[in-house]
Amino acid sequence: MAETGVLELTSQEHFETFVKSPKLVVIHFFAEWASECQPMNEVLDTLSKEDELKGVMFAKIPAENFPKISMQCKISAVPTFLFYLAGKQVDRLDGANAAKLTQMVKNNNAKAQTLEAASAPVLSGDVKPVEAVINTKSTAGNSDEILKKLINQAPVMLFMKGNAENPQCGFSRQAVAILKELKAEFGTFDIFTDEKVRQDLKIYSKWPTYPQLYIKGELIGGLDIMKEMVASGDLAEMLPKTGTLEERLKQLTNKAPLMAFIKGDRHVPKCGFTRQLIEILNDTKCFRLRHFIQYRIGSLHYCVASLSSADGCHYQTHIRSKSRSPFAIGPTTSQQAAAAPKQRTGGHAW
Repeated sequence: MAETGVLELTSQEHFETFVKSPKLVVIHFFAEWASECQPMNEVLDTLSKEDELKGVMFAKIPAENFPKISMQCKISAVPTFLFYLAGKQVDRLDGANAAKLTQMVKNNNAKAQTLEAASAPVLSGDVKPVEAVINTKSTAGNSDEILKKLINQAPVMLFMKGNAENPQCGFSRQAVAILKELKAEFGTFDIFTDEKVRQDLKIYSKWPTYPQLYIKGELIGGLDIMKEMVASGDLAEMLPKTGTLEERLKQLTNKAPLMAFIKGDRHVPKCGFTRQLIEILNDTKCFRLRHFIQYRIGSLHYCVASLSSADGCHYQTHIRSKSRSPFAIGPTTSQQAAAAPKQRTGGHAW
């Protein structure tokens, strides 16, 4: 599937897999004979090519060809547009209204970006800090929930001016330096990116200045408090214990026999080789892919694949890669891979 453009869904399974993507999904239920549908397909195609919407997945499905899906989705007329996020329907537009469709896509994409940033772990020094984008109109009346998710997007969160790579004030620069000196893994949120968050967090935390440091969702304080806790040794004691990058990599690589890297994810592979790999895992008579999780630390990418065999046994395999190819097996993991059936694990069905 191309990374831009509108995909046409061709089966029930295709539809069900597509809507489970963690990204925002927009699906157009159309009919070839309906004159209003073609212009709306063109609107979707234009939206799919906008840089600010590159994370949105667009698709269309002929409503009359899939009556079961249409009935489940309560499609009574075309064009109809359904919006999904993480497998759940979050919005709907009935009728041909290009301006309203465009606005709904942008509003829901802002929500999706916020939720994605709020749920993504951040490893300072290994990956870039999370920078969440929040649409204040779309989150109005739900400020506390958004703030809680932002505060808990990583075990250690620093709300600051700028980010870890480019602090925008002396206090924020000192706070980042303290955390780096303690070799802490931490996430950051740039308060300059959203004035609503900047003001609401002061009220929520009852702390009027920035930076603000949170550990496991609890406010620690600002720079002065951080300095006092460094002097007493309390801050180092409170920070989650982490090993070196090499130790973390070793721990990950030894969890299971096989590691690999793909472009995209199991729902939406981003290249032909990756798609073939997923299809092989899904279609093989020996194993069926049950669950797929991705990690990234520095330049290394990790995937954890949970498999089930024909006899009902469950296995887990890991894949790692530095390369841009979707599948790589190192010399040490090749021998371990032969022992994969001995590595049984439980899991949730695909």
